[in-house]
Formats: sequence, C-alpha cells, structure tokens
Amino acid sequence: MRSVVVERDGLRIAAIDYGGDGEPLLLLHPNGFCAGWFDPLARRLTGRFRPISVDLRGHGATDAPTGGPSGFAFARMADDVWAVLDELGVTGLAALGESLGGGVAVLVAAARPGTVRRLMLCEAIAFDLDVVAPRPAGQAGDGGNFMATIARKRRDVWPDRETVRASYASRPPLDVLAPEVLDAYVRWGFVDRPDGQVELACSPEVEATIFEVSSHDQGARAAWKHLDAVAGAAVVLHGDASDLPTEWFAAQAARVCAEPVIVPGGHFFLQEDTTRAEALVRKHLA
Repeated sequence: MRSVVVERDGLRIAAIDYGGDGEPLLLLHPNGFCAGWFDPLARRLTGRFRPISVDLRGHGATDAPTGGPSGFAFARMADDVWAVLDELGVTGLAALGESLGGGVAVLVAAARPGTVRRLMLCEAIAFDLDVVAPRPAGQAGDGGNFMATIARKRRDVWPDRETVRASYASRPPLDVLAPEVLDAYVRWGFVDRPDGQVELACSPEVEATIFEVSSHDQGARAAWKHLDAVAGAAVVLHGDASDLPTEWFAAQAARVCAEPVIVPGGHFFLQEDTTRAEALVRKHLA
C-alpha cells in the first residue's frame, strides 16, 4: 500500500495504490468522501485485484480547482483519474464507481474504449432528468439543489476524530455504515488543523458545488450520454431502501443492456456490510 500523487491541470491528484499482482481495480468514491472510504473493502480484495482508489477533485488529499463550478465537471475528474492510472502504468482494468464515482467511472471508461473490461456502477449519478422523471422539487434527488443546501449546512470543524465518530455513528445517513468503514472515513476524510482540531477534507462548499454540477450538462447528463459506450460491460446495482427513485436505475440498466441488481440497503449499501461488498465485487468483476 502506498500513496500516489500526480500533477494535472494545475492540481495535485492523490490516490492509494493497495498493491498486489492481480488485475487493477479502480475505486471511485461518492461526493463528500475520499479514497480511504474504500479502505476496508480494498484490503480484502488484494488477493485477487490490485485496488487503486483515487481522491476526486476537492476530496481527500486532492486539490480543489479554482475558477468556478466548471472545474468540477465529471469529464475533468475522469481525466484526473487517467493521469493517476498512466503514472502507475495501468492500461487495462476493472472499475467500481459509487454515486458520484459511478458517473465519473462511466467517463473514465468512455474516454479510452476497451480499457475498462468490466464496470460496476453502484447508485451511479448518471442520469438525464429530461429523460428520467425527476422527483418533486424539495426532495432528495431533485437534481442536486436540495442536496447542495444540506451539504452547505454540514459542520466542517470538529474538536477531534473521536467526537466526529460518535456523532456520525448516532444519526443518519452514516449510522448504517459498518464500524470499520466509519473508522476509515473518519481517518481519511478529515485533516488535522494547527489548532489541534480536525476538519473535513472535502469542504461543505466543494460538496455542495458538485451536487449542483451533477444536475447539469457537465455532470450526470454527461455520464448518461456516454452510458451506451459501456453497454455490455457494465452492471448496475442499487439499494432497495435508497432515497433515489428505482426508475432512475432501471433506465440506467436498460441503457447498458443489463438487468439491474437490487441489494438490501440504502444509497451506501456497499458500506453497510463489507463481507457482502466483497462478495458483490468478486461476483461482478472477478
């Protein structure tokens, strides 16, 4: 396991290479999280894969762009991912993208056809809300603005990691996470401050901006547009208790010519049970 940092587009792009002699497995996280979000799962997979988890722009140890929302376009994040993979000499791989990471993973695959052998999309943000009916305004999943409002209210500075963990474990949406996943997020998703406190590595403003970008042409619609490029190579998974509409994922699955796979759990079903997550990866990507 080693940290990797490359420079692209004036930014430092960070990743974790877990090593191993198996096929490279790209792991891309949801909005607001980080490469270490996958740490418990990645460690279980090193006997079969070489997991490589990337901090997307503004997350974890990767710099946030300046110049407005366009810096967070999904395509730019996909180019960052390829900068990491090129640095590591990866030319063929499997990929798992979750939520935001799923939308970006579609563009990673579409950018270099044939390089991603198999793609596992877990509640991927890859929709065109002119095609797939949105939820009524004001509800989660209404195109991003509701989620952006919630993100901007997040507390970003905490006394210490122990306080963070106790708070997150006691309330939705992170109270359903497996303990080892919550531990990993608290470790990797926060940075130490000079005053002894800890701060979110992905700021509330960055998270909110990405939610807003996701609802426009540079976000979920761009991923939707390129879904047909991964038809036959992708599998679509979603939770049976997700707060996003089932119809969105049914349309997504139809676009990649696959039957949707329904998994018990919510939007973060992959992190609710690490043993089950490992089995899903081995089933759909091995």
